[in-house]
Amino acid sequence: MGADRVALAHDYATQRGGAERVALAMAHGFPGASLHTSLYDPERTFPEFGAMDLRTTVLDRFPVLRRNHRLALPLLAGAVSTTPPIDAAVLLASSTGWAHGFRSTGRKVVYCHAPARWLYQSERYLGAADAGTGARRWVAARSLDALGPSLRAWDRRAALSADRYLANSTVTARAVREAYGIEAEVLPPPPALLPGGATRPILGIEPGFVLCVARLLPYKNVDVVLRAARLLDGVRIVVVGDGPDRPRLDRIAQTTPGATMLGRVPDDELRWLYASCAAVVAASYEDYGLSPLEGAAFGRPAVVLRDGGYLDTVVEHVTGEFFDAPEPEQVALAIERALRRAWREGELRDHAQAFALPRFVARLQAVVEEELSQL
Repeated sequence: MGADRVALAHDYATQRGGAERVALAMAHGFPGASLHTSLYDPERTFPEFGAMDLRTTVLDRFPVLRRNHRLALPLLAGAVSTTPPIDAAVLLASSTGWAHGFRSTGRKVVYCHAPARWLYQSERYLGAADAGTGARRWVAARSLDALGPSLRAWDRRAALSADRYLANSTVTARAVREAYGIEAEVLPPPPALLPGGATRPILGIEPGFVLCVARLLPYKNVDVVLRAARLLDGVRIVVVGDGPDRPRLDRIAQTTPGATMLGRVPDDELRWLYASCAAVVAASYEDYGLSPLEGAAFGRPAVVLRDGGYLDTVVEHVTGEFFDAPEPEQVALAIERALRRAWREGELRDHAQAFALPRFVARLQAVVEEELSQL
């Protein structure tokens, strides 16, 4: 069988996050393309992956690794490196640290969400020492201490094996330049969850709450959002997401009036949550600010940290309010400002439309055609 024209790669399909939505957006642009990934857990990721020609590494044979990909950290570089070269004219890899290491018989384009946080921002990625994430955090930290130098060397070789780099934000483009000496084109991904699909209300939650959508990892600073809620009289906070930090955050939420931890929710319920909230809040250090764009698509403003990718996706006083540090008092004041302001839903929706899927797909397709012309 001859080489495929285009193949796709992604780190792991084991969770429901922004990077996974981008991988699905790539698949939308290249229907029928195979998707190569290290691990696949259909129960924990988006169901759309199940309809794809999805191919995994040898690590996928171990259920414990599918359920918790962080335990596979010492093994992922080897598993990706020893996978036979992907037979495609162009390999388009969606990467936060591993997929850029897949080998290809043809050209390789990397779409970088961020250079590996566990290698270059390990303390932020793992969280503070008192974050309470237990044995898994300890194992990951010890693995990084032992494997960090060799993994950074592997990571750099993998990056330099690409023919072209794309970055999801100006922050990521700068990080790619600093880590690898590579100049990356900035191509912001689209908001993946949009109005127009099915919606389903969630019993017991009345509209008008403030919504936080995040994987529950220490660096997402969801605890800061919950503590900010304690300073706001009558403001309800709804948190959507799951992750290793869930037990600690549940304990904080139990003593926070008006706080609700929903865990993972299906897309029809998430659409209802975006449409029914008063604002979206995010306090994490992000390379790309996705949830504010999704909120804007539903005509809802955002309250975000004045840092990182949010500077690319939020326009102050037009689509959201900023706070300068992830501190409860600052978050609370910014939420109060957002709830007092009269927002123009049309401007919010127009802003989200500027990042729409057709623009993203068209540029990816053009990049792939340019790479094909080099063969």
